[in-house]
Amino acid sequence: MWTDLNRPPLSADNLRAALVRGDADTDPRKFWTRLDVVEETGSTNADLLARAERSDCDRHVLLAEFQGSGRGRHSRVWVSPPQAQIAASVVLTMPGMSVAAMGWLPLLTGVAVVDALRAVAKVPAELKWPNDVLIDGRKVAGILAEVAATTPDPKVVVGIGLNVSLTRDELPVENATSLVLERAEISDRDTLVRALLRALADRWQQWHDSDWAVTDLAKAYRARCGTLGRPVRAVLPGGRELNGIATDVDREGRVVIAPDGGAEPISVSAGEITHLRPE
Repeated sequence: MWTDLNRPPLSADNLRAALVRGDADTDPRKFWTRLDVVEETGSTNADLLARAERSDCDRHVLLAEFQGSGRGRHSRVWVSPPQAQIAASVVLTMPGMSVAAMGWLPLLTGVAVVDALRAVAKVPAELKWPNDVLIDGRKVAGILAEVAATTPDPKVVVGIGLNVSLTRDELPVENATSLVLERAEISDRDTLVRALLRALADRWQQWHDSDWAVTDLAKAYRARCGTLGRPVRAVLPGGRELNGIATDVDREGRVVIAPDGGAEPISVSAGEITHLRPE
């Protein structure tokens, strides 16, 4: 029994019925092989990484009603009250993919999250490079991908943290937001989980069918990336700062920045990007 009527628990049975493919199931919308919902855990990513070490668990989904040690990029803590967020991790194996192409998976996940939120919640979601999901400049979702294995085929655990019903006082940082605060048309978490996991499955299948080519994926990413065309500050590894205009995302998934002062464009593979206001 839950006490907050505005934050009902996820229905594991309903989600499995909609998303998990049985032995005799031919529904293409049922991409996933297992889905679990737990009341509480430290980190859904850590749990699936441990599971992947012990067994073959491709296309497993783990959702937690409360995540006490959730992590984002740069090991930042990502915590919310119970049942106010979607905390989901999935295991995906990419047969035949080169290790070099694995960096596109979190970007693909960002595209899928944006598509799901635009289609179902009807909010103007967009990406900040590489894979933060923003609404009007405020972060509503984060993505963290961690490699579980590189051979014989790459296997990655991808985590998604989406703020659903957090109030302004419950937000972890000032520049965050939630779907409820943004007046989303849908805040039912079961509906959102179905949309997110179907969008991710669709994008993964398209990428797989292209033999992991990045041309179409990169085009889709650029169309949803609010970083492009903006003045940005990049804090690079080692603390060096780079200011300029983000002009593109290259075939390796790096953001290309034309530095202030007219120097040659620089491709950035790792760093903290801040959107700046135009002068």
